[in-house]
Amino acid sequence: MSGDNVVLARNTDQAPRSPYYSQTVAFSHYNNFSAQLPIDPKTGELVSGGVEKQAEQCFRNIRAIAESIGHSMNDVIRITVFVTNIEDVDAIDGVYRSYFPTYLPARTTVAVAALPMDASVFVEALLSNGEGTIPNAPQAGDLVKLTNNTANAPIDALSTQTVAFSHYNNISAQLPVDPKSGQIVVGGAREQAAQCLKNIKAILESIDVPFDDIVKTTVFLKSLSDIEAVDEAYARFFPDSGIARAVGYVPARTVIEASALPLHALVQIEAVVSHGDGTPPQAVEDRHGLIVEAANTANAPIDALSTQTVAFSHYNNISAQLPIDPETGTLVSGGVAEQTAQCLKNIKAIIESVGHAMGDAVKVNICLRNIEDLDAANEAYAAFFPEGKPARRVIGVGNLPMGALVQIDAIFGNAEGTPPTA
Repeated sequence: MSGDNVVLARNTDQAPRSPYYSQTVAFSHYNNFSAQLPIDPKTGELVSGGVEKQAEQCFRNIRAIAESIGHSMNDVIRITVFVTNIEDVDAIDGVYRSYFPTYLPARTTVAVAALPMDASVFVEALLSNGEGTIPNAPQAGDLVKLTNNTANAPIDALSTQTVAFSHYNNISAQLPVDPKSGQIVVGGAREQAAQCLKNIKAILESIDVPFDDIVKTTVFLKSLSDIEAVDEAYARFFPDSGIARAVGYVPARTVIEASALPLHALVQIEAVVSHGDGTPPQAVEDRHGLIVEAANTANAPIDALSTQTVAFSHYNNISAQLPIDPETGTLVSGGVAEQTAQCLKNIKAIIESVGHAMGDAVKVNICLRNIEDLDAANEAYAAFFPEGKPARRVIGVGNLPMGALVQIDAIFGNAEGTPPTA
């Protein structure tokens, strides 16, 4: 492992630019792209012509960013598609196929309450970065993607169940579909959450990866009122092994209310999983026995079902932070600016507790209860990221835990990496 990795932020005039975020931020073996709106970079305006035209512009922007850093659409590991109307997905899929005619990345599709600029679609991409970000010393530039599907989990014509690159497995969001029947399982949110997690477990077992190698989950709920039922199912899966139970390990986690999910599901879960073996041709000493480092600090809110930060290899995965004062356990007073600042204070406390700084941020994800609060949130945000370096995503959601106005999660670089067990 090396301590010389750098956070590399880049922008191109061929895609929309913003003072608040960078189009792509590379660290180690991944390029983290900001979610792309259907904005024509020449005009700075949303394209006209309906959702199909908007989707085309989103993917065109992603391709322009990828090509500007010497990559291609074939380097996409994961795609996340946000829509405001779930019925628009079929039209978007037609565009999607044209950009991924053979290779299929992992994928998540979800409808949310609102998107910036009143857009109908918002697309986010995660790309490989085979050369890594060691200054003047390329890492194994010929690393390969490993893709896998198993019949023991639902197979989708537009996504691969898991795409591994370097030291991470990226799992497509799993719906509560019984792979034998191809139908949503009977029952409510509890039963559906259990099926989502069963599907994730089946995918991991198919590639000989333990369930406790999950470092981060994102739970999308049709109604936040179902969270207690979902948590009951969730707690049966985490911790999974005796070792994990002994240390009380649970992954980092984000919970997001969706306005709708595919197949009218009540819940959908995606996962990011460690991949200790790496992908060839990484050297043996870089491949085997890397450990998952989980940490909590009393200087930020502690939750029984998530760890504040879970590091693996060269990334720290931060659980979604609500605007909670850790001393009182209650929401801070004030509006969205004050709440945004508190979320970021919590993230700052977490990352500093593991010896890192806000300058190590590579990606920030913001959920706003009211998308019209974005300007106020941006004012608070700019105080923490004055250079606008991290990549970013902002979505509007109908509801947040505790009635909060904002929720923020993040991904940080971990330059020193995580050590092997021996």
